[in-house]
Amino acid sequence: MKWNWQHKDWPDFRWDQSALAEFESRHLRQSGILIGKARLYDRLRGRINPRQQKALERMFREGLNGFKGGLSAENYISITGTSRATATRDLAKLVQLGALVRTGELKSTRYWLNVGQQQNLVD
Repeated sequence: MKWNWQHKDWPDFRWDQSALAEFESRHLRQSGILIGKARLYDRLRGRINPRQQKALERMFREGLNGFKGGLSAENYISITGTSRATATRDLAKLVQLGALVRTGELKSTRYWLNVGQQQNLVD
């Protein structure tokens, strides 16, 4: 039996241009985040503690946009089970290392993954 590709019940597999462009864009974003994640972890190897590692892994699990509204100190405390003072030191170190970008002040301070941007990692 020959397969009839022109069969009327066969689904139409043609992609319209906008669907293909959206797929390509999503794929490139996901690839970029994976490459950025690998590069970030490579640069941070041996320079962060297990709490910081756990928080970064949790942020990456949230996806391309990270935590809605950014990571707060309260989120960090909840993820790592640490004290407020330790959370403040850990987050400051992640900013210093270029792993996170800090926005806002006091209670509105939020932290965002610094992936895909130039990372100025210091010793």
